[in-house]
This record gives sequence, C-alpha cells and structure tokens, in this order.
Amino acid sequence: MTERLGFGLYVHWPFCQAKCPYCDFNSHVVANVDQSRWRAALVSEIERSGRETEGRILDSIFFGGGTPSLMEPQTVTAVIDAARAAWPSSNNIEITLEANPNSVEAARFHGFADAGVNRVSIGVQSLRDDHLRALGRLHNAGEALDAVAIARSVFSRVSFDLIYARQNQSLHDWEVELAEALALEPDHLSLYQLTIEDGTAFGDRFARGRLAGLPDEDLAADMYAITQSLTDAAGLPAYEISNHARPGQESRHNLIYWRSGDWVGVGPGAHGRLTLANGRFSTETHRAPGAWINAVESSGSGESVRAALSVQDQFEESTMMGLRLVEGIDSNVLDRFNISKINELEDIGLLDITQERIRATRSGRPVLNFILRELLA
Repeated sequence: MTERLGFGLYVHWPFCQAKCPYCDFNSHVVANVDQSRWRAALVSEIERSGRETEGRILDSIFFGGGTPSLMEPQTVTAVIDAARAAWPSSNNIEITLEANPNSVEAARFHGFADAGVNRVSIGVQSLRDDHLRALGRLHNAGEALDAVAIARSVFSRVSFDLIYARQNQSLHDWEVELAEALALEPDHLSLYQLTIEDGTAFGDRFARGRLAGLPDEDLAADMYAITQSLTDAAGLPAYEISNHARPGQESRHNLIYWRSGDWVGVGPGAHGRLTLANGRFSTETHRAPGAWINAVESSGSGESVRAALSVQDQFEESTMMGLRLVEGIDSNVLDRFNISKINELEDIGLLDITQERIRATRSGRPVLNFILRELLA
C-alpha cells in the first residue's frame, strides 16, 4: 500500500541569510557553515535510513529549509549520490531544491543540475518591492524575476511561491500581481495566504497590536476566490488548497505527504513517516542544528522521537492531509465518520461525496479546518 503511495526523502538544510518575520520553519542564521561536516552527517543519516528501509523505491528527494540554495553543489551531489546508493530510484524520480532569489547564481544552479536536481522551487513571495521589504525578504522584484529566468534556463521544472493577503494589499492589488505572475506562464505555483504564527516576529507584533493593515476575513476570502478564478483561466487549476499546476506538473514529493505515503526525514527538525514490519511510525529529529549534528556524530543517529501511529492516528492524519487535495480521499472510509455530520456538510455544499471519493468542494476548501473539526470530533 505505501509503495503505491510513494516513498520520498526530505532533506532539511536549516541555515538562512536572514530570518523572515513571518517564518516559523526551523531556520537559523549563522556566520559560517562547515559544509564538509554537514555533508558527512547528512550522508550518514541517509545510509542509516537506507539500511532500515532496504528495497523501497525512491520516488522523490526534496531539499527544504532554511535556504537549501546556500548548500554547495558538492553537498547536494553527495546527498543525491548517497540516496541513490541507499535505494533504487524510480524511472521518473523528482529531485527538488528550494531557492531564494538572492542566493541564485547561474553557476551554482548548473552545479545543482549536474548533481541531479531536476526541479527548483523559488521563494519569490511578492512582485512588489515595498511588500518584499515588509516581509523581510532580502531580494527585490527584479532579482526575483531574474532568478526565475535563470532557473528556467537550467531546469525543466520550475515552481515559485507567492504570499497574498499581505498588509495593506487590496483585492485589485492582488489581482494585478497574480496576473503578472501568470503572464510568466509558470507550470506550478504555490500561493499562500499570509498567516500569523506564534513564535514569529510577526506573531509578536500582532499580539502587541503593531501589525496594521491585515485583511479581514471577507477580503481574504475574496482574494482566495480570485486566485482560483485566475489560475483556472490560465490553465493552472488548484490540485491542493495552496498549490496550482498544469496537468502533470504537480509536486510529486508533496503528493506523497498528502496521500499518506512514506518518507524519510533527515536534517535538523525533519519529520518522517515510515511503515515497517512492526507498524507505521512518525519520526522527528533534533531541532537545534548543533544538537542534531552532534547526535549524528556521537551516536550515529539524529533521530529524537519515534512514535507508533495507531489505526485511529493514521485515519485522522490521512483524512486531514487527503482532504487538502482536490482529488479528496477514498470513500471506503465513509462508515468511519458520523453519517449525520457528513451528510450535513454535503447538504450545505462543503463536501462532495460519490461512490469513489470524498472531496472538499470549492466552497469547502477555504474552510477545511472547520470541516475537519466537524468530521473528526
């Protein structure tokens, strides 16, 4: 079952040039990184994981962070070579690397391509210089467009991210900006509504009433709606709540997550899901970079938590992840829900239920958290 759903490797590179005020990812700003030491530790973790999951077919590798484009190409090469040695690869393996526009260099991108990277995801976030400054980004709009152009000259598959519902952004502002992005004829876009997370600089400012100009719920909903309309018209329909692609250009690595496949997570703070002979497990690694690399070097493992997932845990997780997808989940789990509750959600137009699938409707996807609370109560 898990083989059919895919098997991937997630590699977390925790270092950034600056910490963005909205970011709650496990990222750290340091002056220098000993790449040879980190290279050896990542390879060691892949080898350990390979011994435990021998025979699995590797469908994807994803370099996330942090800012993986700050990795030396030799480090990326070593990681990919170790992964290919640990597992046989599928014929169409997807190898993605996240990049920030200010760290994009043509020579470095050619090095990543030579290593085996065949897809990049660029953190553009906005095409407006004043909004990029407000978001704490180190690049400007011109550099973002240049980065996308360089990536397209090197890689066959390029995605980029934008954030909307930003401070002091009107519906018209977002409509015009998104139209500009779509005019670039991308194959894949990740379009995220700005969320204010606890533990971030924005979260602190918001708590103190110092984050003015955020859209209200109605405006945010209108922005979501215009996003769907414009991307549909451009041939990039949503296949997940925040992700849009031309047919065949979906992120195969992220589909492993959303379809409840298996993946190995290596690097500080990386999570994984593994189905082994004695059950399915969630895994976590030490979050602090120093703690993680010291654990790998001293004990041979950076893993900090391994927890068995009960049948109910797996059901709830697969529901939460699967309903993010436009394709939804298999209707063979229908009898596990409260029938009156699921019928009510269908009656008010938030769920579409057929003999084969249970799907959140276009109206339901923006309020998926509400749907899940109702279904999993």
